[in-house]
Amino acid sequence: MPNRYGNVRFFGCSDHADLSQGVAMRLGVEMEKSNVGKFANSETTVEIGASVRGDDVFILGSGSGDVNDNLMEMLIMINACKHASAARVTAILPNYPYARQDKKDRSRAPITAKLVANMLTVAGADHVITMDLHASQIQGFFDVPVDNLYAEAAIEKYIREEIPDFGDAVVVSPDAGGAKRVTSLADRLNVDFALIHKERKKANEVASMVLVGEVEGKTAILVDDMADTCGTLCMAVEKLYEAGAKDVYAAITHAILSGPAIDRINKSQLVGLIVTNSCAHEEKKKLCAKLRTIDIAPILAEAVRRTHNGESISYLFNHVPA
Repeated sequence: MPNRYGNVRFFGCSDHADLSQGVAMRLGVEMEKSNVGKFANSETTVEIGASVRGDDVFILGSGSGDVNDNLMEMLIMINACKHASAARVTAILPNYPYARQDKKDRSRAPITAKLVANMLTVAGADHVITMDLHASQIQGFFDVPVDNLYAEAAIEKYIREEIPDFGDAVVVSPDAGGAKRVTSLADRLNVDFALIHKERKKANEVASMVLVGEVEGKTAILVDDMADTCGTLCMAVEKLYEAGAKDVYAAITHAILSGPAIDRINKSQLVGLIVTNSCAHEEKKKLCAKLRTIDIAPILAEAVRRTHNGESISYLFNHVPA
C-alpha cells in the first residue's frame, strides 16, 4: 500500500497478540517483528526487527493487563520507530490507559489521562486511534489528531442478531454519565431506555442505586464503556431483576475484568456479558461461560487502511466493516 507515507508497517505490543494478528490479517500485511525484553531490574527494552525509514508505522497495544509495563512498552516502541526515521507513527490504543483519571474531581487529584497524552506525544506519536474513550474530552488533551472509534454499531449488530425479542428490550445505563451512550443505542434499536443513579463511597465501591425508568417484564441490556471489578455491574443486575426485568444482559466495550470480576459474573443472574476483544480475555473466557466476544479487528483494520489512504474515518462511527 504505497503512498506519500511509504508502506504500512504494522507492529503489535506483547499485551494482545491475538488482536494484533487479527488486524494484520484483515489488512493483508505481515506483522513486523519486534523483540521485547527486560533487564534484571525490570526495565523494558524493545528492538525493532525491520527498517521503517520513510514508512507509515502503526503500533497496536491494548492498554490493558499490566498497564504500566504495557504502556511503557508502547512508548519505547513509538520512540524507537521515530528515531528510525519513520514518516509517521500511529499509536492504536483501543482501551486508553488511565482514562478514568480525566478530571480534577477532588483536591490534589492528578489528571493522569492528560499525562498519558503528553507521554505519547513526547514519545513521538503523530496520531492516536482509540475506542470508546471513558470521556470524549480526552481527545482535547492531545496536540496531535485523535480518532475515537465507537463499538456501538458492532454492539447493535450483535443485539439484533443474538438477543431474542430485542425489539421489546430496554437499554439501561448503570450511571448518569453513560446516558448519552445509552440513548444513542436505544434510538438505533428503536427501544426504550432507563438509567441507574448511583452514589459512590469511593472508587470501585457503590453505596446506593436508584432505577429511573420502566423494565418490568422486559429484557434489560446494561451498556457501559468498561467493566473492571464488576461490583457496580452486578449490583445493577440485581436492581433490574428487583424491578421486574425478564432477562438481563450487559454490553461492555472494555472487559478489564480485574480481581473478583469473573467470580461475581458467574454468581450473578446475568444471562450474558457481551464484550469486545479490546482487552485480552481468552483465559478468563474459559472460566466464564457468560462471556460473549465481539471482534473489533475488522474495525481497527479499516481505520488503519483509511488513515493510511487519507480517507474519512467517520464511516466507521455508524457501520461495521463486512
